[in-house]
Amino acid sequence: MSATTVDTPHGPARAELHCAEEPRAALLLGHGAGGGTGAPDLVAATRAAIAVGVHVALVEQPYRVAGRRAPAPAGQLDACWLAVAADLGRRWFDGLPLLFGGRSSGARVACRTAAAGEAAGVLCLAFPVHPPGKPDKSRLPELDAVTVPALVVQGRADPFGQPTAGPRREVVSLAGDHSLDMDPEGLGRAVSDWLERVLRPLD
Repeated sequence: MSATTVDTPHGPARAELHCAEEPRAALLLGHGAGGGTGAPDLVAATRAAIAVGVHVALVEQPYRVAGRRAPAPAGQLDACWLAVAADLGRRWFDGLPLLFGGRSSGARVACRTAAAGEAAGVLCLAFPVHPPGKPDKSRLPELDAVTVPALVVQGRADPFGQPTAGPRREVVSLAGDHSLDMDPEGLGRAVSDWLERVLRPLD
């Protein structure tokens, strides 16, 4: 594991790099709104990706690097994410297909930036379909806007709602809630199986 700092339009971001021995692609993973890159689901996804030959960059947004817990506005998050993806793609992952992903708020960022960042796929962990108790405030349009293969791994008791599958979107439901920490093995299998299917045509 190594770490690097990336300058973005809204301050420095940090990336923790976990490298596969024979890389086929690179996966950038973002954290939740108030959490960090050590969340159990991000750790499980990282291990699963490395096992199938995918580099992983766990990306810490500038507001977290600066010590703030309240997330930056969506536009700032997206701009910073794209700056990190461009920098890492050039300096560390040259020539490899890039996949975007993250948990909760990080999954939303990955969805919103997938097209602009030319991501080959999107991995969503605990996607917040709506605020708890407010199903009328749906964020499904962000998922629906993704035009590349996507996987959503969701806890069956997640108070942020349940996503639906789509033409290019798979949904895997696991025991647990929004933290997705009850079945790391199941999460890992879902991620590695999906990565194998997405990357096979690109190998």
